[in-house]
Amino acid sequence: MAPVRLCCDLRFAEMSEDGSFLRDLDEAVSRGTPESRKRALWHTTDLMIAGSYSDDEIWTFGEVIGRLADEIEVAARSHLAQRLASFDRAPVNIIHKLAFDDEIEVAGPVLRQSKQLEPYALVANVCLKGQTHMLAISERKSIEETVTDVLVTRGDQEVVNSVVRNNGARFSDFGFLHMIKRAEGDSILAEQLGLRRDIPRHVFQQLIAKASDDVRKRLERERPNMLEQIQSTVTDVAGELQSKFGPVSRSYHVAKRVVTTQYRLGNLNEESISIYARSHKVGEVTIGLSLLCSLPGDVIERALYDRNRETLLILAKSLDFSWATTMALLFLGAKDHRITAQELKDLERDYGRINVETAQSVLKVYQSRKHAGDTASDTGRRPALAMQ
Repeated sequence: MAPVRLCCDLRFAEMSEDGSFLRDLDEAVSRGTPESRKRALWHTTDLMIAGSYSDDEIWTFGEVIGRLADEIEVAARSHLAQRLASFDRAPVNIIHKLAFDDEIEVAGPVLRQSKQLEPYALVANVCLKGQTHMLAISERKSIEETVTDVLVTRGDQEVVNSVVRNNGARFSDFGFLHMIKRAEGDSILAEQLGLRRDIPRHVFQQLIAKASDDVRKRLERERPNMLEQIQSTVTDVAGELQSKFGPVSRSYHVAKRVVTTQYRLGNLNEESISIYARSHKVGEVTIGLSLLCSLPGDVIERALYDRNRETLLILAKSLDFSWATTMALLFLGAKDHRITAQELKDLERDYGRINVETAQSVLKVYQSRKHAGDTASDTGRRPALAMQ
């Protein structure tokens, strides 16, 4: 191995009390024994951690440490990784070398702790290394969405369960929906996913729809607030979203008679709903969807006007409506019938990610709550568009 040459402006002579650092290092690397190289490694590492150096100097430390680390056994490399994992100014070049080491004893400490590993490096590590490396990454204090996306896609059961338990991990919609699929038949994962405080309501709805009875009961017991949100979406008939077409409205009775006749003749379908929506006929749309979905009219109203469009997307997908028809429904319920281009793009993306079978499962949950809503309305006041 060629001798190590360092720039004079790094002032390495000042790094050792006897000023012999360069000479000792050169000797250790070029002609030294494994023991002398190891001593030089720990000497260099101690100097770097204890000192205050520029970024260029830190980088050079990394070059030196990296060359020395190539000559030491696994146990010593593991010890080096443990020392540098918690050092926030550790050289990125040596951190990357350690993170991609084949031995998990070496890679593990930096994969779990080092702040010097950018998301792109972690994603590359997931793609190039094995499950033990992924498991170490899943235990980081914080994990960005781009990293969790590949962990839940490539990781085995242990990795996925580890990352879903990690409160510092952030998940994209893709990540959440992918875990919904993986949770089918895995009651432990399903329960852990349902207990996450950042789980979106529509994902929780899909999870509940697919979960086993035991998991559903545990989640209902552990997440009563989330459950109340779902139930309120289905049965709450009070508030600011009262129907514009009440039972005493003549236009309501006309709309109900026309749409119900269509339904009985088998002519109420997606095309009918689309035409009503494009014509801004709220009453006809509400009654039509109420009949097609077997849900009370007030539930449809809430779905149409609620700022959170998740329920409307799920109802449309459960009927296997095209995006064009769904878009017409979204515009119908939007304030002033306007939606920004970006919001519409996001909604189209979300709609594409919903599975028809999953949406139909969620619809069954809604329908199962329907009777509770009907009973409540019988004891008080009926919903404006309650099914008869």
